[in-house]
Amino acid sequence: MGRRAEDPGTEAGPGAGEGDMPAASPPSGAADGAVPPQPPPAPDAEPGTGGRGGWVRWVRRGAVALVVVLVVPLLGAEGALRLNYTGDLSDGTYTRSKDAIWLGHAWVDGRKTDADVTALAGRLKDTGIRDLYVHSGPLEHDGTLPESDYPEAARLIESVHRELPGVRVQAWLGDKLATESPDGLRLRNPDTRTAIVASTRQILAAGFEGAHFDLEPLHSGDADYLDLLDRLHAVTRAHGAQLSVAAHQIDPLPAFHAFWGTVTGHPKWWSQAYFGQVARRVDQIAVMSYDTMQPLQNLYGGYVAQQTSLALEVTPASTDLLMGLPFFHENRFGHRGAAETVPAAVRGVRLGLSRTDAHRKNFGVALYVDFAATEADWTAYRDGWVH
Repeated sequence: MGRRAEDPGTEAGPGAGEGDMPAASPPSGAADGAVPPQPPPAPDAEPGTGGRGGWVRWVRRGAVALVVVLVVPLLGAEGALRLNYTGDLSDGTYTRSKDAIWLGHAWVDGRKTDADVTALAGRLKDTGIRDLYVHSGPLEHDGTLPESDYPEAARLIESVHRELPGVRVQAWLGDKLATESPDGLRLRNPDTRTAIVASTRQILAAGFEGAHFDLEPLHSGDADYLDLLDRLHAVTRAHGAQLSVAAHQIDPLPAFHAFWGTVTGHPKWWSQAYFGQVARRVDQIAVMSYDTMQPLQNLYGGYVAQQTSLALEVTPASTDLLMGLPFFHENRFGHRGAAETVPAAVRGVRLGLSRTDAHRKNFGVALYVDFAATEADWTAYRDGWVH
């Protein structure tokens, strides 16, 4: 998810001008006080665009223009995000009891016990969490899934049903895609897509009540992904199970993913139209609304408000839309822990919901991730969203 898959146990100088020339010695026999003849000006000192001095001036002007072109729009966009973090919150913009949480691999590999499930039940009591996305992979690059990856799945599911009636356990499956490097899973390969469908049947047969997919980096407009979702949804519907996906953020500016992909080789965002195409093919779509490159809480919160509105505009009312909350704490490129906080995210979610569709029923938040969460994160979720 741009994320850990499981819990740890992973100017050129100025041109020469007249001031740089050495003083000329008076010619032999010149009278005292006479002004000696001056040499013609050096080419570098000629006015206009010729010579090195003119070239340097054009370089400087070009640099200034580049700064204006890049920085001014950026400052304008950040100012808009700050403004987007202001305003009133509509009454009732709290949990609809359709929230979810990503859980690490320890829950299905034997490290977690029934006592841990009991403790988790106490933690989730009286919250809005209905779905557990339990890391049960990753998929192999060919789309297959070894059963040895989730040996304790049956015990976990039974314990959750006993301790948390009504809460569903979904298998969180994913892999790195070979979209920006030669290594990874290739969705364009039909056999790979077929294998992923078979892996989904496999985890449903093991008792999971849904399949949650996180495939990254997934570029906007990928038609093979849409084909895969169509095939997967047919399988999950036949089993009365859920199909959910972790989704990339939506272009904060029109076609921004294309610009960013050209500059960096990593498009990162999806177009709003593509987001809608994905949302229409699944039961749940969870926006990874973190790792946003925002340096301040109010900018991050404004960004989340914008993302919430953009997602609401194209997600069918029948699909559960979940906005991700950063239940983790890191400082690296793209993520500043002091900015991307749960309180800022929750307020951003409520602002976006208030402005766009305050009464949307199939809406919630998704907490990433259990093994990195702090008490402050849980308190902010409860006080700000569960209420």
